[in-house]
Amino acid sequence: MFWGVYMPSAEIITIGTEILLGEIINTNARDIARKLRDAGIDLYWETTVGDNPARISQAIRQAMERCQIIITTGGLGPTVDDPTREAVAQAIGVETEFIPELWEQVQARFRRYERVPTENNRRQAFIPKGAQPIENPVGTAPAFLVDCQKVVIISLPGVPREMEFLMDHKVIPYLEERFDLAGLIKLRILHTVGIGESQIDALIGDLETLSNPTVGLAAHSGQVDVRITAKAQTTQEADNLLRPIEQALRQRLGDWVYGADAETLEGVVLRCLFNRGWTLAVVEYGTGGYLINRLSQPNSTVPAEHQRMFKGGEFQTELTHPEQLLDLTREYRLTSAVNVCLGISVFPGNERTEIQIALISPQGEFKKSVFYGGPPEYAPRYALHNSLDQLRKLACDDQQPL
Repeated sequence: MFWGVYMPSAEIITIGTEILLGEIINTNARDIARKLRDAGIDLYWETTVGDNPARISQAIRQAMERCQIIITTGGLGPTVDDPTREAVAQAIGVETEFIPELWEQVQARFRRYERVPTENNRRQAFIPKGAQPIENPVGTAPAFLVDCQKVVIISLPGVPREMEFLMDHKVIPYLEERFDLAGLIKLRILHTVGIGESQIDALIGDLETLSNPTVGLAAHSGQVDVRITAKAQTTQEADNLLRPIEQALRQRLGDWVYGADAETLEGVVLRCLFNRGWTLAVVEYGTGGYLINRLSQPNSTVPAEHQRMFKGGEFQTELTHPEQLLDLTREYRLTSAVNVCLGISVFPGNERTEIQIALISPQGEFKKSVFYGGPPEYAPRYALHNSLDQLRKLACDDQQPL
């Protein structure tokens, strides 16, 4: 289906040697990407550069050749290793200039916190010549933008709180007006369990060739997500594009689909247990308590009354053979006085890991063995998804999904 609204493309350039060294996680790029997506802006590239002016400048020049919007984050502090201002100026062939109004803003921020800026803070009042200052009311680092006619460069602080505020209140409104944005990008994610990525691809491969909406896969250990992305002028139009594709995917993938978007496998299981009035306890061996932690961890998407169906668990350290798991699960169900008890054990081997699942409920006893051939450290996650999937099939049977 043709979609004729112009959508500019963007690139995010995250600046900071600490990111390249693995000292911090680059959450800024993720958050900016989501805001651009919601505004209907295509993001085709993300770049991370250390605190080196020449390399930052090179990255900006490369980005200018392939997109219309460049957003940098980081490197706007007062220290020597905050070189973004100079790098942007170098990329567009100008000098930096001192803006007295920015220096007043910096000093005002410090006065608010009853502090006195040092001389190096004065560097923050320099921006590339011709750039437009962006006042930062939630921090001391002023931001700025440069409109080069075909390309807009926007430089934001690296502090997440400051970056998020400026994106919401300054950048997105500016981009909407500057590029006359009239569209949006909407995302729908279907979560599957119990089926591999290649199997899904064989079932839905023709849908993955669509241009709008697009369909893609993201594999995790024991779980595969199916992503549907639609571009449209309105939310209603996007929903109209997404709906038939989601229906087709659900029809082809059937019971392998357990939820969508923010839903989690444990949340779905707890909801079904709540609907049946069943309480749950678990027994684990060789998992590090992974299942207990996942079920007991507060989750904003899981109502409190659903969360209370989980009554706790026991982490075994002395299990010597997989065959013991069923007896331990049976005993723990009695001692914990619950309706359902789920047991999992993980026994690494030379070439593969043996995973045992035991499930005892008002409908009887169930036992299953599966083998995992991947890295042993990923086996607990694989075991968690397999065991919760068995519980889902039991508790959610004949229940209508939300």
